[in-house]
Amino acid sequence: MCGICGELRFDGAAPDMAVISRMSDQLARRGPDHAGTYQDGPLAFGHRRLSIIDLSAHAHQPMVDAVLQLSLVFNGTIYNYRELRAELQAKGYQFFSEGDSEVILKSYHAWGDQCVTRFHGMFAFAIWDQRSKQLFLARDRFGIKPLYLNQTSHRLRFASTLPALLAGGGVDTALDAVALHHHFTLHTVVPAPRTVLKGVRKLPPATTLRFDPDGRVAEQVYWTLDATRPETTLSEAEWLEATREQLTQSVKRRLLAADVPVGVLLSGGLDSSLLVGLLADEIPDLRTFSIGFEDLGAGAEKADEFEFSDQIAAHFNTRHHKYSIPNSEVMARLPEAVAQMTEPMVSHDVIAFYLLAERVSKDVKVVMSGQGADEVFGGYFWYPNMDAASGTPLERFSQHYFDRDHAEYLQMIAPAFQVGDVTSALIADALNQPQADEFLDQVWRLDVTTLIVDDPVKRVDNMPMAWGLEVRTPFLDHELVELAARMPPELKLKAGGKFPLKAISRGLIPDSVIDRPKGYFPVPALKYVRGPFLEMMRSILTSEACIRRGLYQRDYVNQLLAAPEAPEHFTRINGSKLWHLALLEWWLQVHVDPHE
Repeated sequence: MCGICGELRFDGAAPDMAVISRMSDQLARRGPDHAGTYQDGPLAFGHRRLSIIDLSAHAHQPMVDAVLQLSLVFNGTIYNYRELRAELQAKGYQFFSEGDSEVILKSYHAWGDQCVTRFHGMFAFAIWDQRSKQLFLARDRFGIKPLYLNQTSHRLRFASTLPALLAGGGVDTALDAVALHHHFTLHTVVPAPRTVLKGVRKLPPATTLRFDPDGRVAEQVYWTLDATRPETTLSEAEWLEATREQLTQSVKRRLLAADVPVGVLLSGGLDSSLLVGLLADEIPDLRTFSIGFEDLGAGAEKADEFEFSDQIAAHFNTRHHKYSIPNSEVMARLPEAVAQMTEPMVSHDVIAFYLLAERVSKDVKVVMSGQGADEVFGGYFWYPNMDAASGTPLERFSQHYFDRDHAEYLQMIAPAFQVGDVTSALIADALNQPQADEFLDQVWRLDVTTLIVDDPVKRVDNMPMAWGLEVRTPFLDHELVELAARMPPELKLKAGGKFPLKAISRGLIPDSVIDRPKGYFPVPALKYVRGPFLEMMRSILTSEACIRRGLYQRDYVNQLLAAPEAPEHFTRINGSKLWHLALLEWWLQVHVDPHE
């Protein structure tokens, strides 16, 4: 788990090592344990290491295999690296390290571009072939590990974060009007390859790129998700047993691929509690971590789930740490979180992850988390609402998910940035792809392969890695996801959603946790659009920089500021439209304006 960057020249010039240094410096928090660079002809790599597997210097990067004449920078973890290593040794390969990085190099040499299909894990990596002068880039199936690209006619640059590319300089920072439409319709999700900046693209999940010396590129999608029923009908009991087996295997894979202690982020919900139950017998003195926030007083909504996380910690006798964050700290630390955002993100969980990761990173380097379970097993309230709706797949999806309709978007965005209803076109096309039997199969496939990549998966990488903390997500094991995608939708939605997980939890974790309503505990300082939070947004949206940028129509901004908590000023999934506008503008002022 690290930070990577690089530059490949197409024009015969040498790569700019000062650029590599600036990008690497921007990535320092992702990898505090070692820094390295590498240069060969038109190619240069930079790397920041967070040591988790093979803690010795033999596993430092950039990793150069002098025998194979291959060089690597890699961010992530290959969970099945030991099995692959044994297979490669049987082929005659000899190893100089004990980690997963070298396994990637040997796998590439043995199986070429198709090596990625053999990896169980989360990864973004670049391999340089010193002989052919080709560069190979790859990203994992769910985009858990990021890879941002900036390409011109004479060079390519890549990095683990967008701000690292900006630090390198020479990036077109004009706003991408199509990406803006996605951003304001899909809860800040901008599906790859776009970002809100014209000059920055991101490698899509489950995709590889091969660059020739002259800049020609070959792109390959190496995995897609089949959401059709299996030919052999399975009983409910068979589906549940298969789920239990796959999840247990996923958790064990993520536990064994570490030479440092592994903890669990314990929210008190079903998903993280189930992970604790599966790990408790595997890890003596299991460390668990919970976060909550200060309530706003008598009668206010509860802002922590300690009632349930305490039960799990006591039931399994974990070494439990819980942190209660005052609202004053949330507001004081919010600028730090924005400064660390690789792309603008509005979810309140972003600041929660940032503050929790700071504390957890003082105790462990690796944790597991329950992210992905709701999307994979149908846990959100809008899924049954969509299923009950009528109309086309797009109509059923959009009326329960889109932040604002296209007509409202045109009232919000300045004429210079207006486009057609590009998000509806994108979603309609995605839902209509083959290999999905029913409407909810289409929705869940879209969610887990596209929408989840930017929210919540992006924040699960971005915020913890700002503190050198690796988060592993067992519910996003691709074999578990493949199993869940083929389940009948009614099985997932049974008993209020996530029935397979509830069923396999019986007898393992307390029923009080299994049967509790799904929690959406707030960050009060950000949930209620009033007080210091409102005044901060007002100052951003009325600032000279915001007005000069001319992104928003002022009448729309003034309507939101005049009645920030009016029901129509919240999205369909209860997000503040005002915060959405303010966050993007704030992010642009912090990250983009200094580079213009």
